Parts: sequence; C-alpha cells; structure tokens
Amino acid sequence: MAQTTRIERRSIDVVPVSERHGTPLNQLTLWFGANMQITAIVDGALAVIFGADALWAIVGTLVGNLLGGIVMALHSAQGPRLGLPQMISSRAQFGVIGAVVPLVLVVLMYLGFASTGTVLAGQAISRTMGLDSPNVGIVVFGILSAVVAIVGYRWIHAMGRVGTVVGIIAWTYLLVRLFTAYDIPALLGHKPFDIVTFLLAVSLGAGWQLTYGPYVADYSRYLPLGTSETKTFWATLAGSVLGSQWSMTLGALIAAVPAVTGKGFLANQVGFIGELAGGGMLAIVFYLVIVVGKLTVNCLNAYGGSMTMLTTMSAFQRTARVSTLARALYITAFIAASVLVALLASADFLNNFKNFVLVLLMVFTPWSAINLVDYYLVARERVDVPALYDARGRYGRVNGGALLIYALGIAVQVPFLAQAMYTGPATKALGGADISWIVGLLVTAALYYPYARRTARHPSRIIYPEGVLDA
Repeated sequence: MAQTTRIERRSIDVVPVSERHGTPLNQLTLWFGANMQITAIVDGALAVIFGADALWAIVGTLVGNLLGGIVMALHSAQGPRLGLPQMISSRAQFGVIGAVVPLVLVVLMYLGFASTGTVLAGQAISRTMGLDSPNVGIVVFGILSAVVAIVGYRWIHAMGRVGTVVGIIAWTYLLVRLFTAYDIPALLGHKPFDIVTFLLAVSLGAGWQLTYGPYVADYSRYLPLGTSETKTFWATLAGSVLGSQWSMTLGALIAAVPAVTGKGFLANQVGFIGELAGGGMLAIVFYLVIVVGKLTVNCLNAYGGSMTMLTTMSAFQRTARVSTLARALYITAFIAASVLVALLASADFLNNFKNFVLVLLMVFTPWSAINLVDYYLVARERVDVPALYDARGRYGRVNGGALLIYALGIAVQVPFLAQAMYTGPATKALGGADISWIVGLLVTAALYYPYARRTARHPSRIIYPEGVLDA
C-alpha cells in the first residue's frame, strides 16, 4: 500500500526501468475519464450554438476527434521508449534553450484550461454547498487539484479510472433523460448541411485533441520499456476519442433542443445539468459528478503545467533532477495562478472558450508537426537523452531553423483563421470555413522534413543516461 500512496519522486528526469509499471490499458481509462467532463459537453454544444445542425455537429466533432486523436496518440507512443515528459523531447528539435518558446506557450495553454475548468467545477462545488457565489468552490477545487497532482502519477491514473466509471454511468443517465424529455430524433437533420459550421465542428474536435499533444507522454512514460508502441497508440486514441465524442455528442444534443437554450444553458451549464438530472438530490449528485470529471483533467493540467515550468527553468540551470519539494511548490504556484484567473474570469464563458481553443489550435499544430516528423521520420526514434539536458550537447542551445519553421507554421494559418476578432481573406473566400489547423500541419511538416534531413543531429541508436536501464 505504501508504494501506491507515496508522493511521486520523478519530475523531468528519465524514469528508470526499475520503476516502470502498468499496461497500455491504463492510458485508455485515463484519457476516457479525463474526457467524460462538462467542458467537453460545452465543446460539443458550441458547434450547434454557432449554427451547425446537431447531426452534422456530431459527425464533424467525430471527424475532428479522430484526426486530432491520431496526432495526440502518436505523441503518447513516445512515452514508453523515452521515459520522458512530453515537452523535454522538444529540445531535440528546437535546442535546449530554443524549446523554451513552445514551452512558454504550453504553460499558457495549461493555465487557460485549468482556469476555465476551475470556473465550472467551482460552480458545481458551491451549488453542492448551497452557496450562490462560486468563489468558495473555486478555492476548494484548487486545493483538491493540488493535492492529487502533488501525490502524482498513480493517483492521477486512479482518478482516470474513477472518472471512467462515473462518467459512463452519469452520461448514460443524462442521455436517457434527454431522449425521454425531448423528441431528439426530430431535431437531427433539421438543418441542411453547411460546410462552414461543419468545419467549425471538425476544428473544435481536432483542437480538443491536438491541445492534448503536450500532455500525453507525461502519462505513458512510466510504462515498461519495450511496451508496444502500437498498443500504447491505440489505447490512448480509443480512450480519448471515445470519451470526448461521448461528451460532445451529449453537448450537441442538449444544445439542439430549443427549450434548453431558453432555460439558460448558454449562461448556466452547471445548473442546467443539475436540472436535466432531475433536480433536488439528483442535481447534487451530478454536481459531484462534474467535480470528479473536472478534477481528473485538472490534475493533468496542474501536473503537466508544473513540469513544463520546471522544464523551462531547467534549460538555464543544466539540471535533470528536481526535488520533491520543488515540484510540489511549482504545482502549488500553478494552481494558485489558475484559481486567481478563475476568480477573475469573464461571464462570457462559451464564446471566450471557443476562441481560446481555436487560438491554441493555431499555436500547437506546428509544434506537433515538427515533433512528430522529427521523432518518427527523421530521428526514427533514436534520441540522445542525456543531450536533452545539456545546451553544449548534440542538440545545442537554439535551433534557429526549426524555430523559424515553427513561426512560419503559425503565420501561414492566419489567412485561414475564423475568429471573433479576425477573419482571414482565405476564410472569407471559403465562405467562412476555418481550415487553418490543416494548413498549419501540412505546411509545417512539408517545410520541416527536408530541413531536418539536411541538418540531422540524431544518434545512430537511442542513448539513455547511466543507470536508467539497470533492472
């Protein structure tokens, strides 16, 4: 029992073979549970709220989840072989110091998702306590998130298993309630197919998955060395796509009911879920369900956010190990920042969240393209792991060419954006359809591959630090 409850010792260093454990099934339950949560319901509802027919919104988010899920699962498959947190591997592409650029953006992403999730979970906790203001709930949720994230890896996976079971039961119940209360089949196919809103639904699904890219290897790195990459890939893909699509489908169906939007779903997602569940004690139960789902994913945000902060700082300190106390302090600081943002959050949550996801999509698709092309096609999974911690080593301080391609990968998407503040000329020519993430992936990969082939720095075989392979 002590082994399963002790505070995690590892942070940004390589996990030794002697400490590896688990199976790919752990990835399925973690990512399924992390996606059975209210923010994913909101994400699915957005496509309908912004004009899509419910049927095409469901199909669109499924396409997006599958396409984005393939990319994120390829990142997950790196974990067992490297034994590293996800963002450390970016140093092989951008240099030890150069990787700070995407790292800072990743910290902002973690902070954004943690803050928006904390708002919803805080509302649920406060409603359970009978309070009108969500502020007490926000603080309580922040404390819960910090505790689980500090204890670490094993508790996070345990939360994934709990979230999976609770989510399946709760979401099935809500679907039954929805179909019982409303004529849902009559609302499917009610509007004609529209390419613009369909592509928005695809982008929302893809964006949801692609923004998990910087997370996933953090939670597969403890798998035993030699664990099948194929099994890791499929377990991660299945868990993330099934969980998110189930939630997004529920969200699209909820948003398609005219009476629902009239009851204030747009302004009060948490309250409406309680009403749909049946009110009274059932509402309180579902507020707790919301907290479980958000706690599962927010622990990922706190855990990954703190390690990304540590990775950024270690680039200037030439260190590969961080004390347990330092790790706990970074997690606490990250949670404190996310709680502060949540307390100051805008009331226009839905519209801000849509724009937030799509902006993140623009930033992280080029990073994913560069990381995956380099790892699978150029380095062919051969990495000099000790050099990732040494700016004087094989990968150097800054890879200016990779950073330039990364910047171009972001810039090339601008004409294809469809944002509240800006709509690109290419988007206007396409009738408003946002395909920026597709352009970003393809153009970045096409530019990076020949460049990386000419300037390849990879070793002839994977190199581990001394002692990592000792059984």
